[in-house]
Amino acid sequence: MKVLVIGAGNMGLTYAEAMSKSKILKKRNIMILDNSEETRTRLDKLSHIDVFHRPEDCVPKADLIFLAVKPYHSTDLFTRLKPLVFEGQIVISIMAGVTIQTMQDEIGLPKVVRAMPNLPAQIGKGLTSYTASQEVSRIELLTIEDLLCTTGKTIKVRNEKYIDASTGISGSGPAYVFYFMQSMMEAALQMGFSADDSKDLVSQTFTGAVELFNQSDLSPNSWMERVASKGGTTRAALDSMEDNNVNELIKEAAFAAFHRAVELGEE
Repeated sequence: MKVLVIGAGNMGLTYAEAMSKSKILKKRNIMILDNSEETRTRLDKLSHIDVFHRPEDCVPKADLIFLAVKPYHSTDLFTRLKPLVFEGQIVISIMAGVTIQTMQDEIGLPKVVRAMPNLPAQIGKGLTSYTASQEVSRIELLTIEDLLCTTGKTIKVRNEKYIDASTGISGSGPAYVFYFMQSMMEAALQMGFSADDSKDLVSQTFTGAVELFNQSDLSPNSWMERVASKGGTTRAALDSMEDNNVNELIKEAAFAAFHRAVELGEE
């Protein structure tokens, strides 16, 4: 199998590098297509990946075409791809909002997988949700899942509604965590801690809390009850969050990302 990754941005290059290490693919079976001459010059130094700037030179060679460009580039890209593809090729897209039906119609290939990764894929700790058109066989899906798993974990969802929904949770989710971390670091600075100590206080707290959660069957609410005691410091913080409706605001933010993903598909 030869895989073509179109777009060598953060996520495209992350998947190209991760998939190149997969046991499924033989050496130099990863190709990258990118418009940027600067990017191609940098990637040409990689011995395990072939780099291209013309679709005609690589699209016909690919068994699997991995689309990692911004959604607003999709229309032009589809126009360039359509005369070059052939029956049997599989498209995997990580473009937010671009539907399977749109890709089938505009590219002319029935086998399409739509996926939503997140930023921790860059360190092998990502979560990618995915779904596929009915033309993709079970064996093909297993192969695709193995490739997606090279960047972390995957979940197969029932339909595209859940791809848009996962955009609001896991896709955009790391930014919510960073937002919370930034606020806590600013509070630490205001309390008099140094920048380095503020970072350590917050990052280790998040790391430890996530590990506690992952290594047990307890819910977040149960863990909060273990930390908080009546009349104590943690209860004062949690009461402040509840009084300020933080729980609902976080859910509203997640739904805002979800709704925007749906809008992108409609646009």
